[in-house]
Amino acid sequence: MSVSAAVSLRGSAWRVACFGALVVTSASLGFAQDAENAATPESTAPPIVVPEPMGLPAPAAKTDKPYQPQPILPGGIVIPLYPEGSGKLDQQRINEPERYNMSSRVHGRIDSIVGIHNPSIELHFASAAMNTGAVVILAAGGGHRTLNVGGESADFVPFFYNYGVNTAILRNRLRSDGYNPKTDAVNDALQSIRLIRKLADRWNIDPKKIGIMGFSAGGELASGAAVLFEAFDNSNNTLGDPLGTFSSRPDFVCLVYTGGTPFSRNRTPPPLPRNIPPSFVVTAGSGDQSHAVSSMAYFSAMLEMSLPNIELHIYGNGRHAGGLADRSDIPFGTWQYRFIDWFRDLGFLQKPGVETKAAQDLKAFLAQPPRPAGGPERRSPAATSGTTAPVCSN
Repeated sequence: MSVSAAVSLRGSAWRVACFGALVVTSASLGFAQDAENAATPESTAPPIVVPEPMGLPAPAAKTDKPYQPQPILPGGIVIPLYPEGSGKLDQQRINEPERYNMSSRVHGRIDSIVGIHNPSIELHFASAAMNTGAVVILAAGGGHRTLNVGGESADFVPFFYNYGVNTAILRNRLRSDGYNPKTDAVNDALQSIRLIRKLADRWNIDPKKIGIMGFSAGGELASGAAVLFEAFDNSNNTLGDPLGTFSSRPDFVCLVYTGGTPFSRNRTPPPLPRNIPPSFVVTAGSGDQSHAVSSMAYFSAMLEMSLPNIELHIYGNGRHAGGLADRSDIPFGTWQYRFIDWFRDLGFLQKPGVETKAAQDLKAFLAQPPRPAGGPERRSPAATSGTTAPVCSN
């Protein structure tokens, strides 16, 4: 989305940031606690100011206001996940700047981030001619110590652009900053899905084609989102919540060399909703054994439920991490194209508004009565009902 294309939105509290990218304040999205003051009349709206492009993205100055995350790539629209003053945020640290580690390979690109106290998404849009309406939320890894947004988020923006797929780089809170990855970070992922659904009409996004791709620690967020969306929605459907009417269920999930999932060793899986989204799971095998075990545990649980459109790829050669790194000498280097094959087969590359095969298959699955556990027709390794597992709402 160009700066000129955003002029019609000047009645909202938009602000132009580095590289001409846009940063959206919570008030512009109807997040303001005082609804009467959420919008600025057109006649009094401040003009959009386009600064000179900066050679390097840099943290914004620390102020007494919530920190405004800076774009990772040119053209990104950065949107905080929560409104200013939200009880889900650490108000004592909300104004602390993020800390960026710059890439040694790509001039001006952020490789990793720490110090995330105002979690956000950064939207990048497909061209109007090719737009499928699909959105892939990119959840980078980093062991919950840092967020490796370069190789595991930024590199995928142009890749998906070629297929008409919109992307959203997720900046979630980290354990190294004092947050709980099983609650705070997973809730950030689920909140991002609700937020994008709220904005779908504004940017020609198909609200039924929003999913998440998680890498390593980001895979833990994606797998959590796949099974905890009902619990999250029930815990956050409060009066006055501007996102309360929007589901956090992802329409698809991709786990790339994922960390631990709700089905990993020594974990008791929560009660599982029957409408768990289709999942694509990929990892290296012997070169990344622990993550292969996590991947198999997730896949096996989905398979035992007889869920449709669950796909697993374990490559004989490979190593952990790397994103789209060059692996031209081994089959693992083509995993992203296997994802596209799966994505296309399920109908996510059609034009916006066309029902996907994934949605049709899920309807057929839900129309069948659950089979009893055990025996050749075993369907579920855990309770599969409308009941939900508790989720911390911070």
